[in-house]
Amino acid sequence: MEKILDTNDEWIYKRTGIKERRIAAPNANASDLAKEASLRAMDMGGISIEEVDLIIMTTMTPDTACPSGANWLESKLGAEKAVSFDVTAACSGFVFGLSVAEQYLKAGTYKTALVASVEIMSRTLDWKDRESCILWGDGAGAVVLRAFDDSGGHSSLRQSGREVSGNAFCPYPHRRCER
Repeated sequence: MEKILDTNDEWIYKRTGIKERRIAAPNANASDLAKEASLRAMDMGGISIEEVDLIIMTTMTPDTACPSGANWLESKLGAEKAVSFDVTAACSGFVFGLSVAEQYLKAGTYKTALVASVEIMSRTLDWKDRESCILWGDGAGAVVLRAFDDSGGHSSLRQSGREVSGNAFCPYPHRRCER
């Protein structure tokens, strides 16, 4: 960035706290980044693609508007039985995507949801505007959520190789989750 802007690493870090950022390869699409993050999340959760019946991709920078980025992700993952759609909500997209998935799981509509959040903001920036371009990069993250039977017993939920019993795992660390 020092080569294209009147700035340096110290100036950027002092104002943003950002030490580094990633830039996607020129031929990479949002669904490509989301695929890698999704495969890692499924591996960590011990979930196969055949179990995923809902895919939500949160992004402002999808491969295409129609079909949605989630449709491309579904195809690249080979998720033949999954329903997929995008949630476009900028910075809060991942939180909204989790909330939407949670509602489908609670309603019993789906049993296993994949939420992938991805942006390739580097292609939307004015690289000469140091006030904004220093804030953005490209990346993806994903989680797998599962519904489980909580009909009064102490059924357990497997989460990344650990048994979680009693109260359900709370995805919101800033507040206490209650049943």
